Amino acid sequence: MIVAAGRGLRAGGGIAKQWRDLGGRTVLARSIAAFAGLGPVCLVLRAEEIGHHPEIEVMADLVVAGGAERAHSVRAGLEALEERAPARVLIHDAARPLVPRETIRAVIAALDHGPAAAPGLIVTDALWRIEDGAVAEAPSREGLVRAQTPQGFRFDAILAAHRAHDGPPAADDVAVARAAGLAVAVVPGHEDNLKITGAQDFARAERILGCDMDVRTGNGFDVHAFGPGDAVWLCGVEIAHHAGLIGHSDADVGMHALTDAIYGAMAHGDIGQHFPPSDPQWKGARSEVFLAHAADLARVEGFRITHCDVTLICERPKIGPHAEAMRAELARIMQIEPDRVSVKATTSERLGFAGREEGIAAMATATLVKA
Repeated sequence: MIVAAGRGLRAGGGIAKQWRDLGGRTVLARSIAAFAGLGPVCLVLRAEEIGHHPEIEVMADLVVAGGAERAHSVRAGLEALEERAPARVLIHDAARPLVPRETIRAVIAALDHGPAAAPGLIVTDALWRIEDGAVAEAPSREGLVRAQTPQGFRFDAILAAHRAHDGPPAADDVAVARAAGLAVAVVPGHEDNLKITGAQDFARAERILGCDMDVRTGNGFDVHAFGPGDAVWLCGVEIAHHAGLIGHSDADVGMHALTDAIYGAMAHGDIGQHFPPSDPQWKGARSEVFLAHAADLARVEGFRITHCDVTLICERPKIGPHAEAMRAELARIMQIEPDRVSVKATTSERLGFAGREEGIAAMATATLVKA
């Protein structure tokens, strides 16, 4: 049961929070989707809203009109479900759209051993009770948890508890259950399962979803001709060959393409702008100096290099036997995990300068993320 019958205006935006956009979907749509495939969904809405959101209502198996208070809405949903005679029911606040699937499953599993269960987070911060803006008391946090939903129950037990409840408004369904004498097991909650109450909670939810994540992609391409020599440097690995590669530095064409891809993702030009070939200090330099600089610059600007893909284009030397060593070396230089680096090769089917074995080309793509 997804309870979404509140006015929810404290979060701002001019409309109830359950209807506001959160990363391209409404809060309510996300809350319903969190339970997809786990059983029929009963949706409790304000009576005047029923029929106005068909794209949402179609996500539910049953739509019920709620009441003036949350407890009234929950009871209305339970009464409507009685004829379906479910063995168990999970009651969830629509304002918690990011509940993880593992939290839901933990509640369901706990119902195998008792009449009620709910997720909670252990309180780790110190607690204060304030009076007139000052700390008046620091109560113990021992044994305290922060309550979350979904709260799960044996259906007959929670329906009877709601029907019998005649005290002051209950904070949640666990309070109703406890008033009826039901034991409620606590399973681990999750920090992502926040309840959206104020405007700042939308910002936090968007961060959790990655809505404000800055993802950049850069491409690099480089070519070097063969010349005198007996080995080539490719992606940080020296490979014996009947010729070398000509360049101002060590002519590591793969590493140059990757370096330019990282610079490009940050819109920071290319190797030539950071290490001008007119500067004699870079004559014969190892290309790892350039790649390490690009990776360091990315970290300084708050980016993570999440994936790199390098393709070497040549007839010879054969790249396959060296690809794993190349991946490891590039990862070491960039200080990232090897499984975030791909190195592969292709030929040009004997066409063009690469096909004539006049040189080697490389292209690379780098993905950077700033969270």
